[in-house]
Amino acid sequence: MSSRDDKLIRFGVIGPGRAAARFAEGIAAVEGAEIAAVWGRNAERAAAYAEKFSVSAIAPALDSLLHSEVDAIYVATHPDTHAELCIAAIEAGKHVLCEKPAALNTSQLARVISAAIAHDRLFMEAMKPPFFPLYRKLRDHLEKDPIGPVKFVRAGHCDSSIGPDYPLHFRELGGGGILGIGPYEAFLSLDWLGPLKRVQTMGRVTTAGVDSFAIFQSEHERGMAQLHTGIDLLSHGDALLSATRGFVLLHANWWNPARATVHYIDGRVVELDEPFTAGGFNYETDHFCELVRNGQRESSVITHALSMGMARLLEEARTELGVRFPGE
Repeated sequence: MSSRDDKLIRFGVIGPGRAAARFAEGIAAVEGAEIAAVWGRNAERAAAYAEKFSVSAIAPALDSLLHSEVDAIYVATHPDTHAELCIAAIEAGKHVLCEKPAALNTSQLARVISAAIAHDRLFMEAMKPPFFPLYRKLRDHLEKDPIGPVKFVRAGHCDSSIGPDYPLHFRELGGGGILGIGPYEAFLSLDWLGPLKRVQTMGRVTTAGVDSFAIFQSEHERGMAQLHTGIDLLSHGDALLSATRGFVLLHANWWNPARATVHYIDGRVVELDEPFTAGGFNYETDHFCELVRNGQRESSVITHALSMGMARLLEEARTELGVRFPGE
């Protein structure tokens, strides 16, 4: 490419599973970005991924991918390996976009962030909602026609449709609803209410040692949140932002936001409708690519501090239930 501004960002993908498939669908809508290589422990799955999404190179080993001519690594494995893979990629000189949750706990995440700083690389957790057109439109709308400061957030999702072989059922993979679904809820509460002060949790733990249902209430600097996650029940997946002069309903599925209703204390109702394209992964990927092109080492939207806050909230919620992962 002829200049820094239009530099092609070439990604290497680690873990050609469900998330990586959605990443590939999204990146097709991102100008100036492509998946150049893929690696996975299952060679057949990596080959199938490369064929389906027209990826030109299949790395024979992780080290081959990390030392190939790619600019960034997208980590899309199960949470138990996120931290070690992120650090390995950073130490190899690559920028890293890592699927949520970025690590199993705050200790692991702190090591990832420290490595990124030490090696002068960009690290960002892939938390997609704030980049969606509807979410940005809602922020802009509330700036111009405010409901007052948001002081209560209610959000959650349960999905009992997942099969027994789904990764969320396995403790050794970092399973459970809190870590598998909860990052979205943690983000929403921190984004609107500020840094965490404390968490209270109730729930159920399976014989396999993962949380099957949890309600966790969190207190923040600017308000409180009531959140829930589950893998043995089914719930709607909407969210509420409550303020002094009105409230917002983010309609299901709120983490792929396309529609919101703003209710005002004077009786007015404003409907916001902003469809998304390409599955939604494209927006966060585009943001990440711009950071790389501009030489930035931290997102102003998904900051390192925000990722640490999410990790802390989730860690405190699950450990209060007695959910701990191997090695903790």
